[in-house]
Amino acid sequence: MFQRLRPLLVTLSVAGICALVLVLQRPEAATSEVVSQLKAAEGLTWYRGNIHTHSLWSDGDDYPEMIGLWYREHGYDFLCYTDHNVLPQIEKWIDVEKSKGGMKAYEKLVRKFPKNWVEQRMNNGRLEVQLKKFPEVAAEIGIPDEFLLIQGEEVTDRFGNLPVHMNATNVTGDVFPPMGGESVYDVMQNNVNAVVARRERTGEPTLIHLNHPNFRWGVTAEDLMRVRGENFFEVYNGHPGVNNRGDETHAGTERIWDIVLTMRLTELDLPLMYGLATDDGHSYHNIPSRSSEPGRGWVVVLADSLNPAALIAALEHGRFYASSGVALKSITHTRESLQVEVEAQPETEYTVEFIGTRRGFDAESEPVKDKDGNPLPVTRKYSDDIGEVLKTVEGSSAAYAFQGDELYVRARVTSSRKHPNPSAPGDPEQAWVQPVHGPASRP
Repeated sequence: MFQRLRPLLVTLSVAGICALVLVLQRPEAATSEVVSQLKAAEGLTWYRGNIHTHSLWSDGDDYPEMIGLWYREHGYDFLCYTDHNVLPQIEKWIDVEKSKGGMKAYEKLVRKFPKNWVEQRMNNGRLEVQLKKFPEVAAEIGIPDEFLLIQGEEVTDRFGNLPVHMNATNVTGDVFPPMGGESVYDVMQNNVNAVVARRERTGEPTLIHLNHPNFRWGVTAEDLMRVRGENFFEVYNGHPGVNNRGDETHAGTERIWDIVLTMRLTELDLPLMYGLATDDGHSYHNIPSRSSEPGRGWVVVLADSLNPAALIAALEHGRFYASSGVALKSITHTRESLQVEVEAQPETEYTVEFIGTRRGFDAESEPVKDKDGNPLPVTRKYSDDIGEVLKTVEGSSAAYAFQGDELYVRARVTSSRKHPNPSAPGDPEQAWVQPVHGPASRP
């Protein structure tokens, strides 16, 4: 009888062992759960857009409809106009010859559009043109489900001589006036509060972000890290005068990003800060040149539809990457790893760097001093523990496995191709993957 039962006992024993193995593997399997996968699929599309743009409504040198056409014809899916402290909602006439674009911009406009589009008049012997309001431009240039125009504003403020500029994307009401404040931080917080308050009151989604922190060295990491309700800043701005790289005295924007991320996730208990890339275009008639021109930096957003609410929702959930030329196929974040796949181009090499800060980092910092030993009002010096390059991969596909002590991890992809019209000479084409919580800071 025992001989007859042996196969059954062996089978049950093997089954029991297999069941035990499966039970033991369940926790490990759970850790590979996909937290987010950013990849074009059914119902989700990558949308490319720029959310920092200037026209003749403020200090740009071209008409808004011409700028919209440039972006539409160069492969963009959306564009936000962000002129300084103004919305294109009022009647505004400009003196053509005195305008920043001059006769060159005017002649291009009348060649492109029929006579019944351009409204012009003679005033005291001088030619004037009426600028089109945003609804007119959106109706003429926008294409439903293909190309979206968004109304925005660059809220242009300052503290003393320090510029504090913040973009509001999707402004549907009146202009946001600069709120001022008692410090750089206070100016930012007051302007953020104004945007958030209107959003809560109206229900209309408006995204606010800090522009070019190193423009005239206006904003430090210590200023930015404390702002509540502000979770976006420009890690890359295409204007050649905004000092993305920093210098010997001033931290570059990526260094600012890592300091802000580290302190927000530890000392301040604030959300992740996301990094945007934008053009900040002002000049449209001599491309390429060393002026502030279109086509240098953009965001690529994974959304279910092409409208302001869907784009802003995706941005606020981190479903995007920033780029100055590199395209990505997918970004996958699991409980165990962060994975990046590049949309590789022929004869191009890629370097993927995973960057982050580990728990137990050296949190000490010291002021930057001038030659006489006096502290300077700039971002402080911090340990190299902050924003450490955790892993480097050569190739178009890369993954970083969490070790268990990371506060956050982000990725930077650098191409072997030089940017064809860079913000700074020698800039390569790059992409910036947004930071994710590491095991040491997960909610």
